[in-house]
Amino acid sequence: MTSSVLIADDDVAICEALERSLRFEGFKVRSALNGEIAIEEIEKDLPDILILDINMPEVDGIQVTKYLRSLDIDIPICILSARDEVSDRVSGLEAGADDYVVKPFSFDELLARIHALLRRRSAVDSKILSVGELIVDPLRRSAEYYGRSLDLTKKEFDLLHVLANNLSLVMSREQLLNRVWGYDFDVDTNVVDVFIGYLRKKLEIGGRERIIETVRGVGFVLKK
Repeated sequence: MTSSVLIADDDVAICEALERSLRFEGFKVRSALNGEIAIEEIEKDLPDILILDINMPEVDGIQVTKYLRSLDIDIPICILSARDEVSDRVSGLEAGADDYVVKPFSFDELLARIHALLRRRSAVDSKILSVGELIVDPLRRSAEYYGRSLDLTKKEFDLLHVLANNLSLVMSREQLLNRVWGYDFDVDTNVVDVFIGYLRKKLEIGGRERIIETVRGVGFVLKK
């Protein structure tokens, strides 16, 4: 089955070059020259993956990413950016992107990243996980606790799924950063702790027992 790609970049030359190269590799490709058009194209016809420049006029790549994630649109997003500082990568990934490629880049590297993101999406474990009163359904991307549906963001769900899939195993912050946010570089961020706090608030409503425990100096664990 042919995968579809939407390229959002205000650089016409980059769009045209990527369109030609990706079509040669068998992809169905569309382009958008700014973030506003990209959103319109996605709402009209959802692509399998979005290749997104950060620096665009009016609506930039970070804003596009945050908007899509706020609507629970969970297509893979690969950011392209000339900014190569760790803080820039963190901003992109914490906004909800799945990968970050620095310009200038080789097409072979970008192609490998695209295939990896598409494989990761198709390889989602479909097994429904049941942990006491908690039920996590990865295909529906839904979770219930004591029979009540949990209103989770994409990253909150991904974090809960990883913890539930590794029941009673202590997951380090580095492991969670890699599996949930895609960090493959050293970074100083408290994003894991922040999202653990979000999950606890939603799971412990009404004074329910804590099931996500902190292992001091190591990480976090979901217990029965």
